[in-house]
Amino acid sequence: MVTSHTSNSISYDIEKTVLDRYQEGAKVQQPSLCCPTEYEGNYLEILPQEIIEKDYGCGDPTRYVNEGETVLDLGSGTGKNCYILSQKVGESGQIIGVDFNDEMLKIARKYQQNIADKIGTYNTKFVKGKIQDLTLNLDLVQSWLKDHPIQSVDDLTKFENECDRLRKDDPLIADNSIDVVISNCVLNLVQPKDKKQLFEELYRVLKQGGRAVISDIVCDEDPTPNILNDPDLWSGCIAGAFREDQFLKMFENVGFYGVEILKREEKPWQVIDGVEFRSMTIRAYKRKEGPCLERKQSIIYKGPWKQVQDDDGHTFCRGERMAVCDKTYQILTRPESPYQEDIIGLLPSQEIPLEEATEFSCKNKAIRHPKETKGSNYHLTEIKDDIDCCTPGECC
Repeated sequence: MVTSHTSNSISYDIEKTVLDRYQEGAKVQQPSLCCPTEYEGNYLEILPQEIIEKDYGCGDPTRYVNEGETVLDLGSGTGKNCYILSQKVGESGQIIGVDFNDEMLKIARKYQQNIADKIGTYNTKFVKGKIQDLTLNLDLVQSWLKDHPIQSVDDLTKFENECDRLRKDDPLIADNSIDVVISNCVLNLVQPKDKKQLFEELYRVLKQGGRAVISDIVCDEDPTPNILNDPDLWSGCIAGAFREDQFLKMFENVGFYGVEILKREEKPWQVIDGVEFRSMTIRAYKRKEGPCLERKQSIIYKGPWKQVQDDDGHTFCRGERMAVCDKTYQILTRPESPYQEDIIGLLPSQEIPLEEATEFSCKNKAIRHPKETKGSNYHLTEIKDDIDCCTPGECC
Protein backbone atom coordinates (compact mmCIF):
# COMPACT_ATOMS: atom_id res chain seq x y z
CA MET A 1 0.00 0.00 0.00
CA VAL A 2 1.41 3.37 -1.01
CA THR A 3 -0.69 5.96 0.76
CA SER A 4 -4.35 6.25 1.59
CA HIS A 5 -4.75 9.29 -0.64
CA THR A 6 -3.92 7.68 -4.00
CA SER A 7 -7.36 8.53 -5.32
CA ASN A 8 -8.38 7.34 -8.78
CA SER A 9 -10.83 10.24 -9.07
CA ILE A 10 -8.18 12.87 -9.90
CA SER A 11 -9.47 14.53 -13.05
CA TYR A 12 -6.24 15.96 -14.48
CA ASP A 13 -2.97 14.66 -15.88
CA ILE A 14 -0.58 14.85 -12.93
CA GLU A 15 2.58 14.31 -14.96
CA LYS A 16 1.71 17.03 -17.51
CA THR A 17 0.66 19.43 -14.75
CA VAL A 18 3.99 19.01 -12.96
CA LEU A 19 6.05 19.24 -16.18
CA ASP A 20 4.28 22.43 -17.33
CA ARG A 21 4.71 24.10 -13.93
CA TYR A 22 8.42 23.33 -13.70
CA GLN A 23 9.12 24.23 -17.32
CA GLU A 24 7.69 27.63 -16.48
CA GLY A 25 9.79 27.61 -13.29
CA ALA A 26 12.91 27.20 -15.42
CA LYS A 27 12.03 30.38 -17.32
CA VAL A 28 10.65 32.56 -14.52
CA GLN A 29 11.42 32.12 -10.82
CA GLN A 30 8.53 30.55 -8.87
CA PRO A 31 9.00 31.35 -5.15
CA SER A 32 5.95 29.28 -4.16
CA LEU A 33 7.67 26.07 -5.33
CA CYS A 34 10.18 25.97 -2.49
CA CYS A 35 10.28 26.47 1.25
CA PRO A 36 13.13 28.24 3.09
CA THR A 37 16.27 26.07 3.33
CA GLU A 38 19.70 26.69 4.80
CA TYR A 39 22.53 24.89 3.04
CA GLU A 40 25.68 23.71 4.76
CA GLY A 41 28.94 25.57 4.19
CA ASN A 42 29.71 28.11 1.48
CA TYR A 43 29.16 25.83 -1.51
CA LEU A 44 26.62 28.18 -3.10
CA GLU A 45 29.18 30.96 -3.54
CA ILE A 46 30.53 29.70 -6.89
CA LEU A 47 27.10 28.89 -8.36
CA PRO A 48 25.55 31.17 -11.01
CA GLN A 49 22.52 33.10 -9.80
CA GLU A 50 20.33 31.50 -12.46
CA ILE A 51 20.85 28.08 -10.91
CA ILE A 52 20.10 29.30 -7.40
CA GLU A 53 16.98 31.25 -8.39
CA LYS A 54 15.41 28.53 -10.54
CA ASP A 55 16.11 25.47 -8.43
CA TYR A 56 13.42 24.43 -5.94
CA GLY A 57 13.70 22.37 -2.78
CA CYS A 58 12.67 21.91 0.84
CA GLY A 59 15.77 20.56 2.61
CA ASP A 60 19.50 19.93 2.37
CA PRO A 61 20.32 16.27 1.68
CA THR A 62 23.77 17.31 0.43
CA ARG A 63 25.14 17.65 3.97
CA TYR A 64 25.00 13.85 4.40
CA VAL A 65 27.35 13.02 1.48
CA ASN A 66 31.09 12.33 1.78
CA GLU A 67 34.19 12.73 -0.34
CA GLY A 68 34.74 10.16 -3.07
CA GLU A 69 31.14 8.95 -3.29
CA THR A 70 29.05 8.38 -6.41
CA VAL A 71 25.80 10.27 -5.96
CA LEU A 72 22.53 10.21 -7.91
CA ASP A 73 20.26 13.26 -7.59
CA LEU A 74 16.64 12.47 -8.48
CA GLY A 75 14.89 15.43 -10.06
CA SER A 76 18.10 17.44 -10.25
CA GLY A 77 16.46 20.51 -11.80
CA THR A 78 18.94 23.27 -12.64
CA GLY A 79 21.67 21.37 -10.81
CA LYS A 80 22.05 23.25 -7.54
CA ASN A 81 22.40 20.15 -5.34
CA CYS A 82 24.62 18.49 -7.95
CA TYR A 83 27.02 21.43 -8.06
CA ILE A 84 27.13 21.63 -4.28
CA LEU A 85 28.02 17.95 -4.20
CA SER A 86 30.57 18.24 -6.99
CA GLN A 87 32.63 20.32 -4.53
CA LYS A 88 32.13 17.81 -1.69
CA VAL A 89 32.88 14.51 -3.44
CA GLY A 90 35.97 15.86 -5.20
CA GLU A 91 37.96 14.34 -8.04
CA SER A 92 37.39 10.75 -6.88
CA GLY A 93 33.60 11.14 -6.72
CA GLN A 94 30.90 11.48 -9.36
CA ILE A 95 27.55 13.25 -9.46
CA ILE A 96 24.70 12.17 -11.75
CA GLY A 97 21.62 14.35 -12.03
CA VAL A 98 18.47 12.94 -13.61
CA ASP A 99 15.49 15.04 -14.65
CA PHE A 100 12.54 14.83 -17.04
CA ASN A 101 12.40 18.56 -17.79
CA ASP A 102 14.32 19.74 -20.86
CA GLU A 103 14.34 23.36 -19.73
CA MET A 104 15.86 22.49 -16.36
CA LEU A 105 18.43 20.17 -17.97
CA LYS A 106 19.44 22.90 -20.40
CA ILE A 107 20.32 25.26 -17.54
CA ALA A 108 22.17 22.56 -15.56
CA ARG A 109 24.27 21.46 -18.55
CA LYS A 110 25.07 25.03 -19.57
CA TYR A 111 27.30 25.57 -16.53
CA GLN A 112 29.13 22.24 -16.34
CA GLN A 113 32.45 23.45 -17.76
CA ASN A 114 32.25 26.70 -15.84
CA ILE A 115 31.84 24.91 -12.51
CA ALA A 116 34.49 22.34 -13.41
CA ASP A 117 37.00 25.10 -14.10
CA LYS A 118 36.27 26.66 -10.71
CA ILE A 119 36.63 23.48 -8.64
CA GLY A 120 39.36 21.86 -10.73
CA THR A 121 37.53 18.67 -11.72
CA TYR A 122 34.73 17.69 -14.13
CA ASN A 123 32.66 15.25 -12.09
CA THR A 124 29.03 15.95 -13.06
CA LYS A 125 26.69 14.36 -15.57
CA PHE A 126 23.06 15.30 -16.32
CA VAL A 127 20.77 12.76 -17.98
CA LYS A 128 17.13 12.74 -19.03
CA GLY A 129 14.83 10.20 -17.44
CA LYS A 130 11.87 9.62 -15.17
CA ILE A 131 12.87 9.00 -11.57
CA GLN A 132 10.36 6.14 -11.33
CA ASP A 133 12.04 4.39 -14.29
CA LEU A 134 15.80 4.84 -13.97
CA THR A 135 16.47 2.13 -16.55
CA LEU A 136 15.22 4.12 -19.56
CA ASN A 137 17.52 6.79 -21.03
CA LEU A 138 15.11 9.28 -22.58
CA ASP A 139 17.86 11.07 -24.52
CA LEU A 140 18.43 7.80 -26.40
CA VAL A 141 14.68 7.35 -26.80
CA GLN A 142 14.32 10.80 -28.34
CA SER A 143 17.22 10.13 -30.69
CA TRP A 144 15.62 6.86 -31.85
CA LEU A 145 12.24 8.55 -32.40
CA LYS A 146 13.78 11.12 -34.77
CA ASP A 147 14.74 8.31 -37.13
CA HIS A 148 11.70 6.11 -36.43
CA PRO A 149 8.57 8.29 -36.10
CA ILE A 150 5.47 6.47 -34.87
CA GLN A 151 2.80 6.45 -37.57
CA SER A 152 1.11 3.09 -37.01
CA VAL A 153 0.41 0.43 -34.43
CA ASP A 154 3.29 -1.58 -35.89
CA ASP A 155 5.58 1.42 -35.34
CA LEU A 156 4.36 1.65 -31.77
CA THR A 157 5.27 -1.99 -31.17
CA LYS A 158 8.75 -1.38 -32.56
CA PHE A 159 9.10 1.63 -30.26
CA GLU A 160 8.08 -0.39 -27.20
CA ASN A 161 10.54 -3.15 -28.16
CA GLU A 162 13.33 -0.57 -28.51
CA CYS A 163 12.53 0.82 -25.05
CA ASP A 164 12.72 -2.68 -23.61
CA ARG A 165 16.07 -3.22 -25.35
CA LEU A 166 17.47 0.05 -24.00
CA ARG A 167 16.38 -0.82 -20.47
CA LYS A 168 18.15 -4.15 -20.71
CA ASP A 169 21.27 -3.37 -22.77
CA ASP A 170 21.95 0.29 -21.98
CA PRO A 171 20.22 1.25 -18.71
CA LEU A 172 20.26 4.89 -17.66
CA ILE A 173 21.45 3.90 -14.15
CA ALA A 174 22.89 0.43 -13.64
CA ASP A 175 22.04 -1.91 -10.76
CA ASN A 176 24.11 -1.56 -7.57
CA SER A 177 26.13 1.39 -8.93
CA ILE A 178 25.36 4.30 -6.58
CA ASP A 179 26.69 5.09 -3.09
CA VAL A 180 24.06 7.71 -2.23
CA VAL A 181 20.73 8.62 -3.80
CA ILE A 182 19.47 12.07 -2.87
CA SER A 183 16.35 13.99 -3.76
CA ASN A 184 15.07 17.40 -2.76
CA CYS A 185 11.31 17.87 -2.81
CA VAL A 186 10.67 15.73 -5.89
CA LEU A 187 9.28 12.34 -4.85
CA ASN A 188 5.92 13.89 -3.99
CA LEU A 189 5.54 14.99 -7.63
CA VAL A 190 5.36 11.41 -8.94
CA GLN A 191 1.85 10.22 -9.66
CA PRO A 192 0.40 7.75 -7.13
CA LYS A 193 0.39 4.69 -9.39
CA ASP A 194 4.17 4.99 -9.90
CA LYS A 195 5.29 5.58 -6.32
CA LYS A 196 5.88 1.94 -5.43
CA GLN A 197 8.05 1.53 -8.53
CA LEU A 198 9.86 4.75 -7.57
CA PHE A 199 11.02 3.30 -4.25
CA GLU A 200 11.96 0.00 -5.92
CA GLU A 201 14.18 1.97 -8.30
CA LEU A 202 15.82 3.78 -5.38
CA TYR A 203 16.70 0.40 -3.93
CA ARG A 204 17.81 -1.16 -7.22
CA VAL A 205 20.45 1.41 -8.16
CA LEU A 206 22.13 1.56 -4.72
CA LYS A 207 25.17 -0.55 -3.89
CA GLN A 208 24.85 -2.96 -0.97
CA GLY A 209 25.22 -0.81 2.12
CA GLY A 210 24.43 2.33 0.11
CA ARG A 211 21.92 4.86 1.37
CA ALA A 212 19.12 7.15 0.29
CA VAL A 213 18.89 10.66 1.77
CA ILE A 214 15.60 12.23 0.80
CA SER A 215 14.16 15.64 1.67
CA ASP A 216 10.48 15.95 0.85
CA ILE A 217 7.17 17.45 1.89
CA VAL A 218 5.03 15.29 4.18
CA CYS A 219 1.62 15.81 5.75
CA ASP A 220 0.32 14.87 9.19
CA GLU A 221 -2.96 13.44 7.84
CA ASP A 222 -4.43 12.52 4.47
CA PRO A 223 -5.06 15.47 2.13
CA THR A 224 -8.72 16.37 1.62
CA PRO A 225 -10.50 15.80 -1.73
CA ASN A 226 -10.32 19.57 -2.36
CA ILE A 227 -6.53 19.42 -2.09
CA LEU A 228 -6.21 16.34 -4.30
CA ASN A 229 -8.34 17.87 -7.04
CA ASP A 230 -6.37 21.11 -7.28
CA PRO A 231 -3.71 20.87 -10.04
CA ASP A 232 -1.79 23.84 -8.64
CA LEU A 233 -1.48 22.10 -5.27
CA TRP A 234 -0.16 18.96 -6.92
CA SER A 235 2.51 20.77 -8.93
CA GLY A 236 3.16 22.89 -5.84
CA CYS A 237 4.35 19.86 -3.81
CA ILE A 238 1.20 19.69 -1.67
CA ALA A 239 -1.36 17.22 -3.07
CA GLY A 240 1.21 14.47 -3.64
CA ALA A 241 2.84 14.80 -0.21
CA PHE A 242 3.40 11.55 1.69
CA ARG A 243 1.69 11.09 5.03
CA GLU A 244 4.70 11.21 7.31
CA ASP A 245 4.25 7.81 8.97
CA GLN A 246 3.69 6.11 5.61
CA PHE A 247 6.71 7.86 4.09
CA LEU A 248 9.03 5.83 6.34
CA LYS A 249 7.10 2.64 5.60
CA MET A 250 7.66 3.13 1.85
CA PHE A 251 11.39 2.68 2.41
CA GLU A 252 10.88 -0.26 4.76
CA ASN A 253 8.51 -2.05 2.37
CA VAL A 254 11.09 -2.35 -0.43
CA GLY A 255 13.87 -3.64 1.86
CA PHE A 256 15.63 -0.60 3.31
CA TYR A 257 16.84 -0.79 6.91
CA GLY A 258 18.05 1.78 9.42
CA VAL A 259 15.31 4.17 8.30
CA GLU A 260 15.51 7.33 10.36
CA ILE A 261 14.25 10.90 10.45
CA LEU A 262 17.26 13.22 10.20
CA LYS A 263 15.26 16.42 10.30
CA ARG A 264 11.59 17.32 10.72
CA GLU A 265 10.59 20.95 10.62
CA GLU A 266 8.67 21.89 13.76
CA LYS A 267 6.56 24.54 12.05
CA PRO A 268 4.53 23.51 9.00
CA TRP A 269 5.39 25.08 5.65
CA GLN A 270 1.71 25.35 4.75
CA VAL A 271 -1.61 24.44 6.38
CA ILE A 272 -4.54 23.75 4.03
CA ASP A 273 -7.98 22.51 5.10
CA GLY A 274 -6.50 21.79 8.54
CA VAL A 275 -3.78 19.51 7.10
CA GLU A 276 -0.20 20.45 8.00
CA PHE A 277 2.52 20.18 5.35
CA ARG A 278 6.17 20.34 6.38
CA SER A 279 9.65 19.38 5.23
CA MET A 280 11.24 16.17 6.46
CA THR A 281 14.58 14.55 5.63
CA ILE A 282 14.91 10.75 5.79
CA ARG A 283 17.96 8.47 5.58
CA ALA A 284 17.66 4.76 4.78
CA TYR A 285 20.22 2.04 3.99
CA LYS A 286 20.12 -0.75 1.44
CA ARG A 287 19.95 -4.12 3.15
CA LYS A 288 23.00 -6.37 3.05
CA GLU A 289 21.75 -9.52 1.30
CA GLY A 290 23.21 -12.96 1.78
CA PRO A 291 23.13 -15.99 4.09
CA CYS A 292 23.23 -15.88 7.90
CA LEU A 293 26.61 -17.32 8.91
CA GLU A 294 27.84 -18.28 12.40
CA ARG A 295 31.18 -16.65 13.25
CA LYS A 296 30.67 -16.49 17.06
CA GLN A 297 30.16 -12.72 17.05
CA SER A 298 27.95 -10.97 19.55
CA ILE A 299 26.86 -7.44 20.26
CA ILE A 300 25.90 -5.48 23.37
CA TYR A 301 23.22 -2.84 23.07
CA LYS A 302 24.31 0.12 25.24
CA GLY A 303 20.84 1.54 26.00
CA PRO A 304 19.09 3.70 27.11
CA TRP A 305 16.01 1.65 26.12
CA LYS A 306 15.49 -1.65 27.95
CA GLN A 307 15.41 -3.44 24.61
CA VAL A 308 15.15 -2.58 20.92
CA GLN A 309 14.16 -4.46 17.77
CA ASP A 310 15.86 -4.23 14.38
CA ASP A 311 14.23 -4.40 10.94
CA ASP A 312 14.67 -8.19 10.82
CA GLY A 313 12.84 -8.73 14.11
CA HIS A 314 15.93 -9.38 16.25
CA THR A 315 15.51 -8.15 19.82
CA PHE A 316 18.55 -6.72 21.58
CA CYS A 317 18.42 -6.46 25.38
CA ARG A 318 20.31 -3.66 27.07
CA GLY A 319 23.67 -4.82 28.44
CA GLU A 320 23.29 -8.44 27.29
CA ARG A 321 25.65 -10.33 24.95
CA MET A 322 23.31 -10.99 22.04
CA ALA A 323 24.22 -13.66 19.48
CA VAL A 324 24.12 -12.42 15.89
CA CYS A 325 25.09 -13.75 12.49
CA ASP A 326 27.95 -12.21 10.54
CA LYS A 327 25.60 -10.24 8.29
CA THR A 328 23.81 -8.63 11.23
CA TYR A 329 27.10 -7.98 13.02
CA GLN A 330 28.44 -6.06 10.00
CA ILE A 331 25.22 -4.07 9.64
CA LEU A 332 25.30 -3.03 13.28
CA THR A 333 28.98 -2.27 13.78
CA ARG A 334 30.60 -0.98 10.58
CA PRO A 335 31.77 2.66 10.86
CA GLU A 336 29.06 4.11 8.60
CA SER A 337 26.26 2.15 10.28
CA PRO A 338 23.34 4.15 11.71
CA TYR A 339 23.47 1.85 14.75
CA GLN A 340 27.17 1.74 15.61
CA GLU A 341 27.09 4.48 18.26
CA ASP A 342 24.63 2.41 20.31
CA ILE A 343 26.33 -0.97 19.82
CA ILE A 344 29.44 -2.66 21.25
CA GLY A 345 30.76 -5.35 18.94
CA LEU A 346 32.41 -8.45 20.41
CA LEU A 347 34.56 -10.61 18.15
CA PRO A 348 35.57 -14.20 19.02
CA SER A 349 39.07 -14.79 20.36
CA GLN A 350 39.75 -16.91 17.27
CA GLU A 351 38.36 -15.64 14.01
CA ILE A 352 36.25 -18.07 11.98
CA PRO A 353 36.99 -17.64 8.23
CA LEU A 354 33.91 -17.09 6.07
CA GLU A 355 34.55 -20.25 4.10
CA GLU A 356 34.48 -22.29 7.34
CA ALA A 357 31.41 -20.60 8.82
CA THR A 358 28.30 -22.71 9.30
CA GLU A 359 24.70 -21.60 8.99
CA PHE A 360 23.49 -19.39 11.82
CA SER A 361 20.07 -20.13 13.27
CA CYS A 362 18.52 -16.70 13.66
CA LYS A 363 16.39 -16.26 16.75
CA ASN A 364 14.46 -13.20 17.76
CA LYS A 365 16.23 -13.05 21.14
CA ALA A 366 19.41 -15.12 21.60
CA ILE A 367 21.99 -14.51 24.36
CA ARG A 368 25.51 -15.78 23.75
CA HIS A 369 27.53 -17.09 26.72
CA PRO A 370 30.99 -15.42 27.02
CA LYS A 371 32.69 -18.83 26.70
CA GLU A 372 31.06 -19.31 23.31
CA THR A 373 32.83 -16.16 22.11
CA LYS A 374 36.12 -16.87 23.87
CA GLY A 375 36.20 -20.59 23.07
CA SER A 376 35.80 -23.63 25.34
CA ASN A 377 39.60 -23.96 25.78
CA TYR A 378 40.03 -20.38 26.95
CA HIS A 379 41.63 -20.65 30.42
CA LEU A 380 43.90 -17.63 30.34
CA THR A 381 44.93 -16.01 33.62
CA GLU A 382 46.44 -12.56 33.20
CA ILE A 383 47.23 -10.22 36.13
CA LYS A 384 49.01 -6.97 35.39
CA ASP A 385 50.66 -5.74 38.59
CA ASP A 386 52.68 -2.99 36.94
CA ILE A 387 49.73 -0.95 35.73
CA ASP A 388 48.07 1.57 38.04
CA CYS A 389 44.37 1.73 37.13
CA CYS A 390 43.72 4.69 39.41
CA THR A 391 44.08 8.34 38.50
CA PRO A 392 46.54 10.14 40.81
CA GLY A 393 44.72 11.66 43.75
CA GLU A 394 41.77 9.22 43.51
CA CYS A 395 41.07 5.97 45.32
CA CYS A 396 39.93 2.79 43.57
